[in-house]
Amino acid sequence: MPPFPEDAALEQVMRAFERLGFKEVRRGNHISMLRENADGTRTPLTMPSHRKIKGSTLRTILTQAKISREDFLQAFNAT
Repeated sequence: MPPFPEDAALEQVMRAFERLGFKEVRRGNHISMLRENADGTRTPLTMPSHRKIKGSTLRTILTQAKISREDFLQAFNAT
């Protein structure tokens, strides 16, 4: 498994979440994203709008959005 990103670029992180089915719904000091699940539920995600996202912040976001590290890393490292 590739190492977990530390100080990841915001745009690359957002592309990874978009690959996982999230869509941006609001941008300000924080970015709000939302995923419509197949069972009709929604998964919200909020992250700071910084140029770089710390690894610890990213891990917390993944936990709150119920995304596995493996799924995120696969989307993050996809070309």
